[in-house]
Amino acid sequence: MDKKNALRAGALAAGTTLMMLLMSSPALALTRDDGDDPGQGLSVVQTLGLYVLLPLVLFLVIAGLVMMLDKSRGKAKTTSSHINVKPDAQAKA
Repeated sequence: MDKKNALRAGALAAGTTLMMLLMSSPALALTRDDGDDPGQGLSVVQTLGLYVLLPLVLFLVIAGLVMMLDKSRGKAKTTSSHINVKPDAQAKA
C-alpha cells in the first residue's frame, strides 16, 4: 500500500511541476524597464571571488575565532574509558 501512495505522490508532484513550468510566462530578461541603468558585468574572476572565495574566507575566519575562543577545551573529561574496573584483590576458592 505504501508503494501505491508514494507513486501517487510522485505523480502529483511531477504533474504540478510540469503545469507550473508550462503555464509560467518567460522571465522577459531582455526587456528593459523604465529607469533601468545597469552597470558593467563582473568578470569570471570577480564572480568567483565574490561568490566562492569570500564566503569560504568568512567561514574560515568565523570557525577559527570559535575554535580559538572555545573555553571547554581546557576541562578534563572523565569518561568510563578512563576508569579502572579490575579488582585489586584476588578471590580465593
